[in-house]
Amino acid sequence: MNVAADYFQSYSVVGLLAVVGVLFVAVAFGAGRLLRPVVPTPEKLLTYECGVDPVGEGWAHTQVRYYVYAFLYVIFAVDSIFLFPWATVFAAPGYGATTLVEMFIFLGFLAVGLLYAYKKGVLAWT
Repeated sequence: MNVAADYFQSYSVVGLLAVVGVLFVAVAFGAGRLLRPVVPTPEKLLTYECGVDPVGEGWAHTQVRYYVYAFLYVIFAVDSIFLFPWATVFAAPGYGATTLVEMFIFLGFLAVGLLYAYKKGVLAWT
């Protein structure tokens, strides 16, 4: 019975921290709403586009390839985030072979994703 109490106590700490976080955000937004000045004018209600008056429709064509490049960047950023700690653990005695196999599995998943992107033609500059 004591094990179950310890188990649920650890979750209660996480739940309490989540509640405190939500309350912190709610109080910050509420204070901002109460303290800000509200003086709506026609100029303030216009859509702002870097100092240029909005002209035409609100519809704009967006190139999907820029999102794909951003996604590929995120993949390689995550790769580097995992490679640096791995390099420090790999040097520790007793972890060499295990961490080497795990890293090659991880790099294999990334290689499959990169191969998929290559097959789809994402990496070809047009």
